[in-house]
Amino acid sequence: MAYFVANSPTILRAIYGTPLQWVVILAPLGFAMLFGFRIQAMKASTAQLLYWVFAAVMGLSLAYIFIAFTGASVARVFFITAGTFAGMSLYGYTTKRDLSGIGSFMFMGLIGIVLASLVNMFLASSGLQFAISVIGVIVFTGLTAWDTQRIKEMYAAGDTAEIGTKKAIMGAFQLYLDFINLFVMLLQLMGNRR
Repeated sequence: MAYFVANSPTILRAIYGTPLQWVVILAPLGFAMLFGFRIQAMKASTAQLLYWVFAAVMGLSLAYIFIAFTGASVARVFFITAGTFAGMSLYGYTTKRDLSGIGSFMFMGLIGIVLASLVNMFLASSGLQFAISVIGVIVFTGLTAWDTQRIKEMYAAGDTAEIGTKKAIMGAFQLYLDFINLFVMLLQLMGNRR
């Protein structure tokens, strides 16, 4: 979706040349809140549909990366992110160590990143953006291992098919957010801008 929008000047202008850009930019946050607070009340089929709508909207909001960064650097950072994500997810899945303490610390770091990013929208400080990116890479790397371990533990509980499907969707959602955020943070650190 991001690649398609970035290569369609008409759609790009329709979104990023109007106030609609704020809807597209902030919609993923709205989906995160919706999933976090309402997934238990939804049917599994509704949650699955919302997950796919979220993925499409996230693609719309990420279209800028294909404009701001060179294609080679996007590909390079994508593969670095994929390797890091796979390694940390494998660690989270196989380790016997309880990662809940690290996860709580990483979640507090995530809140700090969100707040610092909001402040930096007004300050536009390159130094603060660099710090946010470095801390973000650490936080999302840790969250990947923690979320994988939590998902593994959730499945060990064994539930009805409806609850199991909701857990699968929520787990996919959490790991998707970890991957995308890790990718964006690494891209800000290592990507070559156009």
